[in-house]
Amino acid sequence: MSLLLGTVTALAGTYILAAVVLAAVQRKLQYFPDPHLTQLAQSGLNGGEDLRVRTDDGETLVAWHFAPRNGRPLILYFHGNGGALIDRVPRFRLFLDRGYGLLAVSYRGYGGSTGSPTQAGLIRDSEAAYREARALGYNNHRIILMGASLGTGVAIALAATHAASAIVLEAPYLSALDVARTLYPIFPVNWLMLDRFRSDLAIRDVHIPVLMVHGEKDDVIPMNSARSLFALANEPKTFVSVSGGDHLVLDLPDVFPRVCEWIDAQASTTHP
Repeated sequence: MSLLLGTVTALAGTYILAAVVLAAVQRKLQYFPDPHLTQLAQSGLNGGEDLRVRTDDGETLVAWHFAPRNGRPLILYFHGNGGALIDRVPRFRLFLDRGYGLLAVSYRGYGGSTGSPTQAGLIRDSEAAYREARALGYNNHRIILMGASLGTGVAIALAATHAASAIVLEAPYLSALDVARTLYPIFPVNWLMLDRFRSDLAIRDVHIPVLMVHGEKDDVIPMNSARSLFALANEPKTFVSVSGGDHLVLDLPDVFPRVCEWIDAQASTTHP
């Protein structure tokens, strides 16, 4: 009996210690920034400008801006939880080749930007990027919000409080809390998690056209999380399920044209 009690006590102690460690390092498990600055001139992309954007809490963000061609809209882009802007160059080139404008902001702590990432900080970063877009002369009818993975939570939070033409969400999630429950089912993440990105709550205040794109074999953000979020979104809304697609699918040759077609339709509707 004493042996059993000792085993149970040891297991309980190990569990509690693991939960404490998980809580202590949770942001290191949620954000994977590459802090190194790569100048736009080193990216291989032509015709853009390397900007520095100030947030309302005093951080300085690196941002890349490319003006649109032929009346196309501006894509205000919010990236995922890893790397830096330089890692998105192939994707950015696809949009630029189609004539879209682009304003991509590097979150705090990423790619030469000051500060450290938190949910509140990333939301401030998105608001600073939006202000920059307006200062550059883009009205809300010319702005398409776009988020990828973690960035979908940032984009949705922005869309809930700021006007735009439409929003594109690649690999969205019901909430970061929902994803964490899937990854760490034995821990009380409801109590432990700080940066929850409650897109399930914010999406209800988004009243612009929504496009969600998700790979059916996404092993990072489960499809059912995206489907649950879609169910909460207001009309008009469109869901593109990519058969065989993994986590990020926007660049696939059978997906990218569909996304562009949808963006063009929204832009022509709101800004003839």
